[in-house]
Amino acid sequence: MSEFKSGFVSIVGRPNVGKSTLLNQIIGQKIAIISDKPQTTRNNILGVLTRDNMQFIFVDTPGIHRPFTKLGETMMKSADSAMRDADVVLFLVEPTDHPGKMELKILEDLKQTEIPVILVVNKIDRVKKETLLPVIAAYQTLFDFASVFLISARQNDGVSALLETISGYLQEGPMYYPEDSVTDQPERQIVAELVREKLLYLLQQEVPHGIAIEVFSMKEKEHLVDIEVNIYCEKQSHKGMVIGKNGSVLKEAGTLARADIEEMLGKKVLLKLWVKVKDDWRNREGALRNFGYTGE
Repeated sequence: MSEFKSGFVSIVGRPNVGKSTLLNQIIGQKIAIISDKPQTTRNNILGVLTRDNMQFIFVDTPGIHRPFTKLGETMMKSADSAMRDADVVLFLVEPTDHPGKMELKILEDLKQTEIPVILVVNKIDRVKKETLLPVIAAYQTLFDFASVFLISARQNDGVSALLETISGYLQEGPMYYPEDSVTDQPERQIVAELVREKLLYLLQQEVPHGIAIEVFSMKEKEHLVDIEVNIYCEKQSHKGMVIGKNGSVLKEAGTLARADIEEMLGKKVLLKLWVKVKDDWRNREGALRNFGYTGE
């Protein structure tokens, strides 16, 4: 029998380049929330793929950005620790030929390590193919990448070939997680993130970043899971927006989240949502710890 191989793969990049979409595509199911708003992912989310006598452990990191709150600082600590501890790094970028300030910062950080870095140009379905060579050239003048891949995570184009290359960086090692594991996220955390995803989708730009979710009760019954959730916002004025006229936003968020939660749990779900105000929680270390934002 051939030796078992395993390894950690960090997915890094600025906000909204498709890191969570790629992770979900690789794992084959939704474990990371997706939104067109930046800074969607707040903690490192771990995805596990075990196949062919190998275990890939992917870490989806918060998008690299300049933090303006203690939450932002915590998110950047999470991303930094994931970069340092990986066996290989996937650096996701969009198909533009001008690396921005955040891309340059990430590359400077990666130069401080000896970890192999694969450049992954995502969203190639959105541009003409002839525009991609200048993108690759622009990045290759800045960093000595181990490999370069062009993919569309959304359309699952190029993902299998990328996975095959990543497998070459795995080393002989243990099975860190049970063979049927897909994530280290507890069910309550995934439920909280699914509720937050729906609010990101439904709400205006400024409100979602001030929202935190707490699943304070999750009781499994014979044919039903009874879930109660607190939604915290930072301002009293935001509370009305989260609820919506006659409760419309909250109702729609609950309907959308319940469908995803039922698919994940394989059971009917009774989902109750409550909205509360916790002033400036993103700058309060106690609140950050309570919501699970540790920077690890």
